[in-house]
Amino acid sequence: MGDGTSAEPLGRIHSDGPDDGLRAVRSSTGVVLCGSCQRLSRCRLGLHRETLQSDGLVVISEVECPRDNEGGPNVAHGGWTAGILDEMVGHALLLRGEFVVTGTLKVKFVKPAPVERPLIGRAREVGRGGRRVYVEADIVLAGTDFLVASAEATMVRRPADHFARHEEWLKSVNGEAR
Repeated sequence: MGDGTSAEPLGRIHSDGPDDGLRAVRSSTGVVLCGSCQRLSRCRLGLHRETLQSDGLVVISEVECPRDNEGGPNVAHGGWTAGILDEMVGHALLLRGEFVVTGTLKVKFVKPAPVERPLIGRAREVGRGGRRVYVEADIVLAGTDFLVASAEATMVRRPADHFARHEEWLKSVNGEAR
């Protein structure tokens, strides 16, 4: 529907039951892991711990850029910074059981993110409209208020059959069954 509402029931993240793409597998430190990271049992982007605050709107993340994401000497590649911010804005809703995908992500790079140095991320919901949820996030050097980067995102709540629809779309584009 064009008004941002959905006729289908929206997907919910769950921790047990079928492995249907909406099952949240967590690391030993409680980080929700994507499909690739599930095979490693850790976040390959360096998200070590995440905590949903008591207000239910803010997630605090402990992050460290792994050496294999180095761009310049001892600084993270800008793609890593954008990627970890994307992970954080999604997790601000995943930790509450909402299944979302990124619609838009606007990143502001303030300082180069250091490699292998503790960083703190904060992601928070700032508004809603239909299926869209607006989230802001920032990353600071741990123990300081020095801003490294920030992001504004529009997340889109999706129906439970989101991944099946994607597979069907790929088949139609390729004209073949895989």
